[in-house]
Amino acid sequence: MKTITLIGMMGSGKSTIGKLLADKIKAGFVDVDYEIVQNTQMSISDIFSKYGEKYFRELEANTIKSVFQEEGLVISLGGGAFENVETRNYLMEFSNVIYLKTSSDVIFERIKMDKSRPLLKDNMNIETINYIINEREKNYELAKFIISTDNKEPEQIVDEILGVL
Repeated sequence: MKTITLIGMMGSGKSTIGKLLADKIKAGFVDVDYEIVQNTQMSISDIFSKYGEKYFRELEANTIKSVFQEEGLVISLGGGAFENVETRNYLMEFSNVIYLKTSSDVIFERIKMDKSRPLLKDNMNIETINYIINEREKNYELAKFIISTDNKEPEQIVDEILGVL
């Protein structure tokens, strides 16, 4: 089985869907953000504030490449990981990339109480979420498959993913 990579905005359900999907198809699951936190012993927010976004993105790209040593996984990426051209091309070649498309209203409702989102730290609002979506959407839409997550239960989304694979 080819590795499945889930991309999309923060709060789109990549980790939740990834775990369910991996369980259903009996595959390993890797959450890249979780791996970074484990490897650095720092939160994503702390990495951003101490070293900056550029450093975090390099760490992220290296973590993604190291994860691909094993085939047949389900991988959940951080929201901005697909912005890196090298990472994006690599993922498009070696995995089935699925964009979990989620509206800004739904994202806001899911994450509005979450203080650990570095890009929304001082701007937790729908306008900022819309801005980020607009910046990233052109790359997200390069994914092999696009699945809308609005108004769907996680199990429905997993079934939809299995239907397109």
